Amino acid sequence: MFLALQGSSHLSTEKRFSKRWWKLLLKIIWRFRWIYLLMVAPALSLIFVFRYMPMPGIFLSFQTFKPTFGGSSIYDFLRSSDFVGLQHFRRMLIEPGFWTAMRNTIIISMMHLAIGFPFPIILALMINEVYTRRYKRFMQTVYTFPHFLSWVVVAGIMLNIFGDSGAIKKIAVLIDPAFQQSWNFLYNTDIFRWFLVLSGIWKGAGWGTILYLAAIASVDQSLYEAATVDGCGRIKKIWHITLPGIVGMIVIMFILNVGNIMNSNFDQVFNLYSAPVFAVGDVIDTYIYRLTFQSTTMMDYGFTTAVGLFKTVINFALLVSANFLARRAGHDGII
Repeated sequence: MFLALQGSSHLSTEKRFSKRWWKLLLKIIWRFRWIYLLMVAPALSLIFVFRYMPMPGIFLSFQTFKPTFGGSSIYDFLRSSDFVGLQHFRRMLIEPGFWTAMRNTIIISMMHLAIGFPFPIILALMINEVYTRRYKRFMQTVYTFPHFLSWVVVAGIMLNIFGDSGAIKKIAVLIDPAFQQSWNFLYNTDIFRWFLVLSGIWKGAGWGTILYLAAIASVDQSLYEAATVDGCGRIKKIWHITLPGIVGMIVIMFILNVGNIMNSNFDQVFNLYSAPVFAVGDVIDTYIYRLTFQSTTMMDYGFTTAVGLFKTVINFALLVSANFLARRAGHDGII
């Protein structure tokens, strides 16, 4: 009875402390509200200009685009275009190029999700097990550096290594001269998707470990000390302490990745694919780009806007579904 009363008083004390802390924080924010507003104004301006102002362009999905050379804004184009209802969406369902891009998008995204998603988690666990702090920081820098290279630079590096005149081919020709005529690494439809996945892991895995390392750092260290006393090794500590401690972060990142399945990293695919691998490498984003900016017959903005809207709706549905399943499983979602 005494222990129960003591425990309840302890919880009420914690609640009162938490309430006072929130009041103090809100009071400080309100006191320096103009400084905070000045700090967030550039970010809010960018979001408004690039995310909210283009939203009226969605109406092009239901119109036939007519260029108005005297117009000064997107509203002039919308007013001059004819309403056609769901015509673009009906056309989308019978376009063979759309379904090819749709299939490639889903396959490549699922490969990224199945192989690329766990890799930063494993890499973060491995880095966390390095005891030498200086070496750990060095490894973090090495793994994170590729993230800051643009895909244009990465594509040039890949071409110089794996291309027809690249270093790997020259070494392979020295071993077997037959590779001089049969080398087509970047133009092989059987391995191009794997090439996208592996190059994406090389570029982004180090950056992805930052969140997981931060989550690992927040795990209670006394749990590791207790596990050491009980005789647990490194593998058992990782399995029973570290992974359960970061499962919330893993679930959140998984939900975000599921909600991004219809986006197959346009920058990567656009800079690495070519005509010989269109059948396995052309995704929805590159399909929209080619119809919008590389079409020589007409500016088909209405149809490409409809495809983009369809892709966004599917992404939103997947995001909500993944969040719902995560909550049903007992985890915190993002919505």
